[in-house]
Amino acid sequence: MEKTSKKTTGTTKKRTSAYSKEENNSMLQELFIEELRDIYWAEKHLVKALPKMEKATSSEKLAEAFADHLAVTQEQVSRLEQVFELMGEKARGKKCDAMEGLVKEAESVIEDTEEGTSTRDVALIIAAQKVEHYEIAAYGGLATLAKTLGKNDVAQLLAQTLDEEKETDELLTQLAENNINQSASQEEMQEG
Repeated sequence: MEKTSKKTTGTTKKRTSAYSKEENNSMLQELFIEELRDIYWAEKHLVKALPKMEKATSSEKLAEAFADHLAVTQEQVSRLEQVFELMGEKARGKKCDAMEGLVKEAESVIEDTEEGTSTRDVALIIAAQKVEHYEIAAYGGLATLAKTLGKNDVAQLLAQTLDEEKETDELLTQLAENNINQSASQEEMQEG
């Protein structure tokens, strides 16, 4: 009877210590950390890509949106570093194949569209929204996992980033709908 009592006490102790070493060994916790590393790498990679996208656009409003999102993304990198700290982990990235592919696609859009056209701007918006949708999925999943793991402080930080990604996606939609798509629809193909 005493052994059962000690075992139960040990289990209770494990559950009440939110950041205990024993809990860090759960498979779900490890998956969570790996996914954090993935999005951390992705955000740092995006910090390098956004200035190129900003430079490639001919729309002042779209360029401003890319510049603003660069500042937000830099804050998100810092927020992820805070999440790692709360989790008792060193902030380090793990190559994100998805973001690497999305950034390569954005670079291809720049190469494959004519400089100074609204058509290029439309293509850049689409490329940027693909990135935002990936980030929305990643942060949505991570925030849910953080709650499942009982890391409500971490979940709140991730939810803040999720909200920012949704706002950026909505802004890009508004830019497209309010004049960039219409302007692109008036552009004639160049013979060449």
